[in-house]
Amino acid sequence: MHRMFMLLACAACALPAWADSPAERWNLADLYPSLEAWNADAGRLEAQLKAFDGCRGRLGETAARLRECLDLRADMTKRYYRLAVYAGEQLAEDTGSAPFLELDQRSDLLGNRLNEATAFVDPEILRLGKARIEALLAQEPGLSIHRYPLERVLRAAPHTLDDAGEALLAKLGLINDTGSAAYSILTNADIPWPTIRLSTGEEARLDPSGYTKHREAANRDDRKRVMDAFFGTFRTFEQSIGVLLYAQLKQDAVYARVRNYPDSMARALDRSPVPVAVLDALIAQARANLPTLHRYFRLRARLLGVDPMRYYDIYPPLVHGEYRYPYARGRQMVLEALAPLGAGYVDALAKGLDSRWMDLYPRPRKLSGAHMAGYAYDVHPYVLMNYNDDYESVTTLAHEWGHAMHSYFANRAQPFVTANYATFTAEIASTFNESLLLDHVLRTARTDAERLYYLGAALELLRGTFFRQTMFAEFERDVHARVDRGEALTGAALTKTYCDLLKRYHGAEQGVVAIDDGYCVEWAYIPHFYNGFYVYQYATSVAASALFADRVKRGEPGALERYLGLLAAGGSADPYDLVRAAGVDLATPAPYQALVARMNAIMDEIEAILARRR
Repeated sequence: MHRMFMLLACAACALPAWADSPAERWNLADLYPSLEAWNADAGRLEAQLKAFDGCRGRLGETAARLRECLDLRADMTKRYYRLAVYAGEQLAEDTGSAPFLELDQRSDLLGNRLNEATAFVDPEILRLGKARIEALLAQEPGLSIHRYPLERVLRAAPHTLDDAGEALLAKLGLINDTGSAAYSILTNADIPWPTIRLSTGEEARLDPSGYTKHREAANRDDRKRVMDAFFGTFRTFEQSIGVLLYAQLKQDAVYARVRNYPDSMARALDRSPVPVAVLDALIAQARANLPTLHRYFRLRARLLGVDPMRYYDIYPPLVHGEYRYPYARGRQMVLEALAPLGAGYVDALAKGLDSRWMDLYPRPRKLSGAHMAGYAYDVHPYVLMNYNDDYESVTTLAHEWGHAMHSYFANRAQPFVTANYATFTAEIASTFNESLLLDHVLRTARTDAERLYYLGAALELLRGTFFRQTMFAEFERDVHARVDRGEALTGAALTKTYCDLLKRYHGAEQGVVAIDDGYCVEWAYIPHFYNGFYVYQYATSVAASALFADRVKRGEPGALERYLGLLAAGGSADPYDLVRAAGVDLATPAPYQALVARMNAIMDEIEAILARRR
């Protein structure tokens, strides 16, 4: 199952006293009340898999037969998704639990059996041909929900193998993503993360969650010690993690060749599908606008009073203060901020927040970061958080519930076969909410200091989501291309490749940000690299969502309806086409230039505040 893990900045891993309150934990019983119930449903899926073999070679007999078989495949897939969400979120609760890991592995095995059992469908559809499929669609109105998926299959003819080939690839699915699975367990459960003592006397355990908290420390020496210890630990495992990522890159290269794609990038983008022109436009625009990023770094150095600015100076807030956001306050801020989306949206969000659809606080061995799982079509979305009472937790709350509401509305508006949307549109829904949250906090800020705090957070959002994710995409494009060409790639080579990009984006040669070579192992910290060409969609989406949000806030006629229509459309058409139909073309420079203009406008406002203070 392609789970929708949105791993963002997360909270500390210290166990709060209130972390075990049932009201703040999700209720997985909405999926299955017990393991016995899960096993029973898994048994039903097993029976369906056997029955589905009767469809082999018979899809084109009649329109009724085609509908029966496609409906059965959809029901099997829907059942599997529900089983997989339950198993995956059990493991997310405790990544060190052997029983939960076993259940998740059993779920993966079921998914592979589903792939094997249905592998004959696409080749058989292709043999029937477009004319026959169109005739069957015309004869049976009930087939209409399958029209877009069938069109996708027909378009994929150059990349679809015969029955034997597809069956073989389905069997090989058992060994897919081994590198990713090993990486997740290694970084969440097995690596002995260091503990350091900060200048405040606090002991900080620097696992990925602790790192994202303590890299913001007010004391500069603390920030350096945090980054030195954290990336020093990754450096210890550089060779091993390099092997894991290289294994994933080789897997992607093999599948690209087997499916007759020119390279791994083309195959990855075609899964959505998204034109290669989108990624090309994104990277070109990020490179062209690096002076704006460098302007931000120079402004940050000025506000922090550091010279030269170093990589560990990127994360602390521009304004320090006691800005705490307990969950009750953060919840209210998000609900108020999203009011422009209308009562229907806000009421649905409030229902989710109050109905135990979320696991809120950090705990030892809980999966780090944040994500949303919206695949349980007949139930509801689930949100994993690591809330830490800071503003970043509030923005993550708005972000993940943007995903959750996207799934909620798509699942209500679409049949199962077209409800599941592409990541390309998913990140628009999440970053749109962050944009509305920023506008809300700026409207309600009471002092220039508070306003500077939020403006700084906004700049950091745009840096981290647009420029940083595009840098990641460049790294992916480079390392995938090298493996596609048959080159070897060690952990040290990955570090060098990443280092060159890191220094270019941060203006190291121009003296903008000094980068210690020890931090160039940061690539090993990014889990998204195991899901090839995923991260670029954060950058494209934040550009699109900024335009959508601006139009909604200005009350442009039809803007809200078009945006909500995009959410409800789910996966009913190609994602690039859905976004373009809603008013934004991400293969052109316009959305990226608008985002850079917004970033410069924020910096103009910060400098105006500083001028008033002087």
